[in-house]
Amino acid sequence: MHNNLIILAGGMSSRMKKPSTSKNINKEKINEANSRSKSLIGVGKENRPLMDYLLYNAKKAGYKNIYIVINKNGNLFKTFYGTKSANNEFKGLNISFPIQKIPDFREKPFGTADAVYQAIEQFPKLKKESFTVCNSDNLYSIKVLELLRNSESVNSLISYDRKSLEFSLEKIYSFAIMNLDKQNYLKDIIEKPTKEEAENYQDKDGKIRVSMNIFKLDGPIIFEYLKNCPIHPKRNEKELPTVVLNCIKDHPKSFLTIPVSEHVPDLTAKDDISIVKKYIDENYPTNLAW
Repeated sequence: MHNNLIILAGGMSSRMKKPSTSKNINKEKINEANSRSKSLIGVGKENRPLMDYLLYNAKKAGYKNIYIVINKNGNLFKTFYGTKSANNEFKGLNISFPIQKIPDFREKPFGTADAVYQAIEQFPKLKKESFTVCNSDNLYSIKVLELLRNSESVNSLISYDRKSLEFSLEKIYSFAIMNLDKQNYLKDIIEKPTKEEAENYQDKDGKIRVSMNIFKLDGPIIFEYLKNCPIHPKRNEKELPTVVLNCIKDHPKSFLTIPVSEHVPDLTAKDDISIVKKYIDENYPTNLAW
């Protein structure tokens, strides 16, 4: 059991800034989508941001120490959750802000693995502890966050039943899928499989499993893999799945997957704003019982 959650919010939100095809988004939300990090777009009661609901779920799951990784333009996070770089009290949570610095030779951050690496470098106690890592633009459930916090495996990740995800088929079929052994340990991640190929990687329950980028990681084991993560040849970023696979090569059965069948609300593009707002209206009270 651990109390640390790293939330990745240092990206440039480039897909969110593309034009919307929906007529259900007003000018205010368009302006927010064009100017804010995705997780700070107001989708909740009294225009509270998506991040509120992720933090609420994290607290209910038992997390105490929250590390929100931001970029150099992320000062709006501090307006919402505390002005200090570290140890801000927010609703009983201890919130700190690692900054994902961008190298001089790049215009964008160096990816998710780099974000976690920089967070650990800035908060070195994480080198010796376990922590959960997740995206800032997905609303992971209390159940999922609890499963990772309480996992007895050194490293773990959630394996979602692909059929439970309520996205377009085009989006679902674009997800990489998992190759698991009979004990649910991760063997490989297959990117861009065809429909026919995907059927060959059903788990022991006949489910096709995908990752939604939420992991439990052990600092002492994973730090060197984060530090030495190679750059993805196509996307030109250092990515967490690469770190996971490199660790598995050296330590088979080092990542236990935890099967879950539920949807994960996702705030990737402007068209998602009304969908996520509707989900929050239907599933959360007006006043969160922090």
